[in-house]
Amino acid sequence: MNHPRLLILAGLLALTACQPKGADTQTETGLNDGKPPVATVNGEPISQVFFASYIKAISGKTPADLTPEQRSQALDNLVRGKLIAQQARKDGMLSNPDTASLVELSRLNVLEQAVSERYLKDKKPTEQELRAEYETQVAALPRLEYHVRHILVATEAFAEKLIGDLDKGAKFEDLAKRESMDSSKEQGGDLNWIQPSGMVKPFADALVALKPGQFTHTPVKTQYGWHIIKLEDTRDVAAPPFDQVQQRLVQMVQSKKFKAYTDDLLKTAKVQKNDTAAAPTAAAEKKDKAAGS
Repeated sequence: MNHPRLLILAGLLALTACQPKGADTQTETGLNDGKPPVATVNGEPISQVFFASYIKAISGKTPADLTPEQRSQALDNLVRGKLIAQQARKDGMLSNPDTASLVELSRLNVLEQAVSERYLKDKKPTEQELRAEYETQVAALPRLEYHVRHILVATEAFAEKLIGDLDKGAKFEDLAKRESMDSSKEQGGDLNWIQPSGMVKPFADALVALKPGQFTHTPVKTQYGWHIIKLEDTRDVAAPPFDQVQQRLVQMVQSKKFKAYTDDLLKTAKVQKNDTAAAPTAAAEKKDKAAGS
């Protein structure tokens, strides 16, 4: 069994177990299965159903599938998590807004996952739905990839000087190796095949305006410095085969189905938004931080 994973999950369990002091967390969370607990920590039981859920989360197995040593190790980690949770209650950790928010976010995430799995259980995507999603995704793919070189320098004036050198016949690769600040300098500024969507906007805008063999005659400024960009060539982007991305398509279709379900919930929900409270002033944020420290 994976030791780091056990410890991490134990820590997560410690967070989610943070309840007001004196609360019976097993009863409150529906984990009191009426059977003898697997352990009791300072009077608080760890139920068999909770232990089984923990084992499933970390290994995908049942307690019966593990060796006695593995079960013992898992239980030790769960006991440790329970102790940390108890200490967190003693220390009043829920009075800390950041901790309380993390606990609530964890709870919301778990509940959303549970509702999603239950709703989608009998709504497996059909072949027709998957094919339709595939066509939608293929249509949205970029049509071209770009083979690009660039030279990155610190000032506009120096970039203009290098452009002048290129106009006089200097080789782009040689200038890149000698003058560029980018790690691609060792390859003559070669960024290989890229898509504009993966680049910052000023760089992408300048790139798509070039034709193969051209370079930018005006330095392009980004947050990294000043660029001279050369387009070596373009090529068509090939869509991945349907079978290769089928599992990802299943996730996309199910995600859309669950979103439609939550959209319907929103239509009948009574929601009041306070935009002013959602965007507090800097002074208010500073005051809140001071109160929570």
